[in-house]
Amino acid sequence: MGERPREVRLGIIGLGGMGLHHFKHAHAVRGARVTAVCDSNPERLRPAVETDPTIKTFEDWRDLLAADLVDAVLIATPHYDHPPIATAALERDVHVLTEKPVAVTVGAARRVNELAARKPHLKYAAMFQQRTWPGPRKVYELVRGGELGEISRLTWVVTDWFRPWSYYASGTWRATWSGEGGGVLINQCPHNLDLICWITSMLPKRVTAVAHLGKTHPIETEDEVSAIFEYETGATGHFITTTGEAPGTNLLEIAGDRGLLRLEGRRLTLRRTKQSVREFRETSPGPFSLPEVDEQVIPIDPTPELSHVTVTQNFVDAILKDEPLIAPGVDGIKGLELGNAMLLSGVTRKPVELPLDAEVFGRFLLDLQHQYGGRKMPAEGVAQAVTQPRF
Repeated sequence: MGERPREVRLGIIGLGGMGLHHFKHAHAVRGARVTAVCDSNPERLRPAVETDPTIKTFEDWRDLLAADLVDAVLIATPHYDHPPIATAALERDVHVLTEKPVAVTVGAARRVNELAARKPHLKYAAMFQQRTWPGPRKVYELVRGGELGEISRLTWVVTDWFRPWSYYASGTWRATWSGEGGGVLINQCPHNLDLICWITSMLPKRVTAVAHLGKTHPIETEDEVSAIFEYETGATGHFITTTGEAPGTNLLEIAGDRGLLRLEGRRLTLRRTKQSVREFRETSPGPFSLPEVDEQVIPIDPTPELSHVTVTQNFVDAILKDEPLIAPGVDGIKGLELGNAMLLSGVTRKPVELPLDAEVFGRFLLDLQHQYGGRKMPAEGVAQAVTQPRF
């Protein structure tokens, strides 16, 4: 494998909204230098050339990889392109940092993970920058540190993803099965789903959901989902999300044998019982007695302004110094599998067992693509009932 490089030559693939954001802030990443950029729209390449004429530009990511100008790539393309680009880069021994989601389907994510496992000398990371945010990070520390004991319930109501109709009209690929691969679950919620798995280190064994396609927008994909998770431990989870509600709520609660954590916005509270809830429940002689509780507000730092840069810096430091990754790319499959299961269950109105059958989900998604053909639903179709997929 030779000596570690002193500098990482970075290529950015995709210079749309997020890709351009990453390019503009790349100068803040120590130990990295952008040497190549790629976008199928040549107009989007202009800012890179104007910033640094030495940067090589490409309209096809295959040409960028073949040019041997980069040690690592940051993928910021449409969702379906993430797995093929990551695969091609890893096969050429190029490190990969991919935007979320790591894939649209759990099957595609599994194949990339299998390849990454065969390339242990390469770094494969995902842009889950919310793992660096003070609120979620403190919740992670408390839960993983055992402050709540065994988890009994997890509830996340995240309905502050409001989007007007004009948002979906801004791109023909938005909220289409063939262009984006889904709606609120694949586009807005990957961070929430990642945090659920990261904080608890748990995946449910069964998911039961109700999903509405185009309920509040003239789109073909899901814009409202309510789900229940069942875990092997007996714990229960709830997840509620929509892009049609305002002003919306963002409330995470995690209950355990020693109390309750509640994160809403920037306010984090811990209501800790003075003894085990299970022990008190089983031994208290008083029929209406309650365990004593100490309540405290947990201070959290202001959210960093450049959390994307934090993840990119960590990725570069992992390459140069072998530092642990904040968000390994292989972790991306966990939240993705949860989202896939919610969508499958929500549309079919049937419980879904995990691990998810990749072939079943793949056929389900193809069926939705064939039904809608990548076209927006007419406005008058917003209130129509959900069409059940064919199998």
